[in-house]
Amino acid sequence: MKKILIFLLLINISTAHGEIQNDKLKIQITKNLRCLICQGQSVYDSDSEFANSLKLVVDDKLNEGMEEEEIYIFLKEKYGDWILYDPELSKNTYLLWILPLLLFLIGGVIIVKKLNLKNN
Repeated sequence: MKKILIFLLLINISTAHGEIQNDKLKIQITKNLRCLICQGQSVYDSDSEFANSLKLVVDDKLNEGMEEEEIYIFLKEKYGDWILYDPELSKNTYLLWILPLLLFLIGGVIIVKKLNLKNN
């Protein structure tokens, strides 16, 4: 009898651990998804009908055994690349990735020139 109770307890603990992992992954995924209604919030932060339905979709996909990348691919096919806050590097997003670096470098050059003019 004790062995059965211990076995059931271990199953319960492992199931709870799996649910906690799914919840953490769901939060991570929904924080990386843009709410198409709110446009300034992630799906995790939004309380719109769209965001709530997307949370359910992500939950269903995780319960089906889909991995994070598979869920992103599914959602990109359905809603386009804009749904992700962290888009992939592609020919459509080169400027998005390079622009901050260029602005940083240009700002650095301007600061160095200003400092050199003050010193001379």
